[in-house]
Amino acid sequence: MPYLDASDPFPDLTDRHALGIAARLAQHDSGLHQHPWGQILYTRSGCITVTLDQQLCLLPPGRLIWIPALLPHQAQMSQHVDYRSVYLDPGHYPNLPPKVQLLAANEVLTAVLERVAQADLDQDWDQPPALHVMLVLLDELQRAPDQALFLPLPLDARLRHIALDTLPPALHVLATYLGASEKTISRLFKRDTGLSYQQWRQQWRLLKSIEQLSTGGSVTQLASDLGFASDSAFIAFFKEQTGLTPGQYARQQSYFD
Repeated sequence: MPYLDASDPFPDLTDRHALGIAARLAQHDSGLHQHPWGQILYTRSGCITVTLDQQLCLLPPGRLIWIPALLPHQAQMSQHVDYRSVYLDPGHYPNLPPKVQLLAANEVLTAVLERVAQADLDQDWDQPPALHVMLVLLDELQRAPDQALFLPLPLDARLRHIALDTLPPALHVLATYLGASEKTISRLFKRDTGLSYQQWRQQWRLLKSIEQLSTGGSVTQLASDLGFASDSAFIAFFKEQTGLTPGQYARQQSYFD
């Protein structure tokens, strides 16, 4: 099927069991919504931030997210994003994963997602050879390794807001701003996210750095934006978290462009 633009209507799901979409969008916000079907969302280039009920999820190139049917979610794209989306009817495919999964896309999974996304809208996925493509897709979805790039969100509205803002402040600064003790803030974060505030803040910095590297951000600018004392401090942090330097990570992502 042709690429969908933001102004194009969403295809009708009536009398279908599977639907693939190829799209390029920029500066797009889907708003909070849900689907009667499960969704595989895969990024070929650019980066998508997906907000779920209690967590943010980052989708850089080479990653896909499985979103079960009827789960409210929001997809935001700040830069140009080339992505593939496949919708699957859980009534027709009963063995779909029951929970959200963020997965690494291998060459086989990437190929079948592309095949489904580029297929005609009237494609019958229950008849060979298209059936064989769908069976491979379902099998690879179950086998793909987990690549958790999630940021759990606190329940408190005041604390939740900082996850969507600029660099979250140091704990003592946040405590002063909110008029609460550091101990209280730490307790709320641990209760809601399972992480200390410092651990949560470091995870926020990691996700933000991955997002910016995926869209061509420079190490120097990232180090400054994320509050590191120097480029080398940021590089050391990134390598400790991912096993790769920022340059190695950026080159790895260019494979998918």
